[in-house]
Amino acid sequence: MEKLKDLKKQLIKAISSELEAEKSSVDLNRETLAKKLEILYQETNAKLADKQRQQLITDVLNDVIGYGPIQPLLDDPETAEIMITGPDNIYVERNGILSDTNIRFDDETHVMRIIDRILHPLGRQVDWDTPTADARLPDGSRVNVVIPPVSVDGPCITIRKFLKTKLSMDQIIALESITPHMAQFLKACIAARLNILITGNTSSGKTTMLNILTGYIPGNERIITIEDAAELQLKQKYVVRLETKAAGVDGSGSVTTRDLVRNALRMRPDRIVVGEVRGGEAIDMLQAMNTGHDGSLATLHANSPRDAISRLETMAMMSGLDLPLLAIRKQVASSIDLIVHMARLQDGTRKTTRITEASGMEGDIVTLSDIFKFEQSGVDASGKVEGELVPTGIRPLFSPRLEKAGFALGAEIFGMGYY
Repeated sequence: MEKLKDLKKQLIKAISSELEAEKSSVDLNRETLAKKLEILYQETNAKLADKQRQQLITDVLNDVIGYGPIQPLLDDPETAEIMITGPDNIYVERNGILSDTNIRFDDETHVMRIIDRILHPLGRQVDWDTPTADARLPDGSRVNVVIPPVSVDGPCITIRKFLKTKLSMDQIIALESITPHMAQFLKACIAARLNILITGNTSSGKTTMLNILTGYIPGNERIITIEDAAELQLKQKYVVRLETKAAGVDGSGSVTTRDLVRNALRMRPDRIVVGEVRGGEAIDMLQAMNTGHDGSLATLHANSPRDAISRLETMAMMSGLDLPLLAIRKQVASSIDLIVHMARLQDGTRKTTRITEASGMEGDIVTLSDIFKFEQSGVDASGKVEGELVPTGIRPLFSPRLEKAGFALGAEIFGMGYY
């Protein structure tokens, strides 16, 4: 085993030296490099079996032009997330279920080399003073990196893989994440230019839902998207994608979500789409929604629609503006029309568990009314969550706006007389 590791290091060093010598004249085509490695392998006089030799060449290629031992996981369409803690603990999520892998890095230095390969093209780095970083791979996959001293058990990499084929509304209906009536209702809400907040816990499907809903925005509208790592896949023509920028090594040069929200207001947007609201930009977004930029969308980490309202208020107070809570609460109530709450259930499935109208203020409390909700009835013998997505029998107060947009939704959609 040690001899194989030494042989791998020898080949990596040899091909890296050759690439450095040839510089830009070299073709980094995988097939060309494989042929070069075959020649370099022959020069070592090693006598490996064909299968072992081919695996060695593949491992070296992955290390030189890919992302090392995790490259096969990145290539696997079934893998949704990859989680690495140190060189020996690599596990993945497939279909909502975590499972171990038999993949290993050589050592912590090997992990750090792959981290550098991920961060370097983006002009980012991690070190003792800056031990965390967010990044994305060229295909749009989201990456979070944490290294010691913050990460006690070695360098950590978490990769949320980018779906190359965007899920459609029909597909999530087939997956029973949403019902046809809920889908029809949301399509009407986009057409009526309601301000929509998509909420949920980690990996609940918020970005997937945001992708689907933005697909309903008319093609003649100018859309500004704001994200930490650009992953929305809008097909409309008039789209401007903005992405935050981390500070340089000297701590300067950062461009935050709040900076981009403010800047977007000067770019004649018809709609503003914020990938995730997590700080003081909340107040700028609320003000934008209140000043003619209706039809905007954003996602927010929250455990329920009510929790989302509280979090939005808290983040608005982080803006540094000296506004009383009641003023912020009124701003929230007049800005947000609808909350679409996503959840990853205990069996790993993802569902739209609530669609909730924010209908105004009652006293000093924001009034919320569920239009649709998921009613769980139990868990079967295999651990699958059983339940039903149902309308609550409440027609939203903004129904006249839906009708003006050409959607006269029937009473059956809202379950009138359902109970």
